[in-house]
Amino acid sequence: MPQYLLLPAPAANRVYAEAATSMVRAELTVLGRGALAASVGEIGTDTVAGVEYVSFDADPLAERDLAYLGLTSAFYALFEREGALLRPVAVPSPEKYPTDLLTILKYQGKTNEQFTRLVLNVTAASTARPAGLLDGTLRVLDPVCGRGTTLSQAVMYGLDAVGVDVDTKDFELYTSFFTTWLKDHRFKHTAATTPVRRDKTVIAKKYEASFAADKAAYLAGEKQSLTCYAADTRRTAELVRPGTVDVIVADLPYGVQHGSRGPRGLVRNPLELLDAALPGWAATLRRGGAAGLAWNVRVAPRADVAAALTNAGLTVQDGPGYDDLQHRVDRSITRDVIVARRD
Repeated sequence: MPQYLLLPAPAANRVYAEAATSMVRAELTVLGRGALAASVGEIGTDTVAGVEYVSFDADPLAERDLAYLGLTSAFYALFEREGALLRPVAVPSPEKYPTDLLTILKYQGKTNEQFTRLVLNVTAASTARPAGLLDGTLRVLDPVCGRGTTLSQAVMYGLDAVGVDVDTKDFELYTSFFTTWLKDHRFKHTAATTPVRRDKTVIAKKYEASFAADKAAYLAGEKQSLTCYAADTRRTAELVRPGTVDVIVADLPYGVQHGSRGPRGLVRNPLELLDAALPGWAATLRRGGAAGLAWNVRVAPRADVAAALTNAGLTVQDGPGYDDLQHRVDRSITRDVIVARRD
């Protein structure tokens, strides 16, 4: 059985960089359980000439498995060990668009792009159709999308994406940016913002963009869509049709710098948000779909978040990989990830 060494990409965030190797190990473990066709042995770390790698034994990796490895959040390069030498292994790039879609927007409180990619990956790998991550057939929902980091990552993978956020300023900033980005790169597209009415009352603003990576695909009808709502996330089930989403990714309020609007103003407790909004989020999931939530364990114990997911009719995924994603963000935030599936 060949041994492979994965070289993680450097992380711009120093604190996250310290946890990056262990996070990639957990991510690969989840991919090995749900997505990879090859049998994967124990995933560990190995240091070669002073450089740390993520190491694992596996059956010879087919092209599809290599494509999954190329998706991993901190992927930089892959090698196969041959005696004392490392042989580079060609891995296809997962990006369908220029990476500046992810890097142009910079602001305080922006979720680390590597971490966003990790949560999307482990959640998609936990669905009944992980192959949809490669063939572009998964639909992703971020019900607290902010300025669109998760939406942009989904677009980069060639997936359709839909987001909801109560902050009109964030909605306008992100949708304006996305339209400008499409124009700057001369991607064939349509984009428009319209009101959403219920009983003659406007309950949301809706932005919808239809686009493709090349003109031929667009003219052939092979388009992607990005939809974004400026609305209370508790109304998600009114805006997104039930059973039309494969993956939910949500970075919940941390109880420190982040928040969501509630009836009493800014909600900083993720459990309050889940109690009010999770049933509506879960209703949008197809059978076999999965939800991945990130939150600050200092303000909400994992058991309580798991209970909320269970009460919403979802099955929490646990075991190796799933239980190994907790990491420090700063002195007041220790972040964890939990994944649950709609069976």
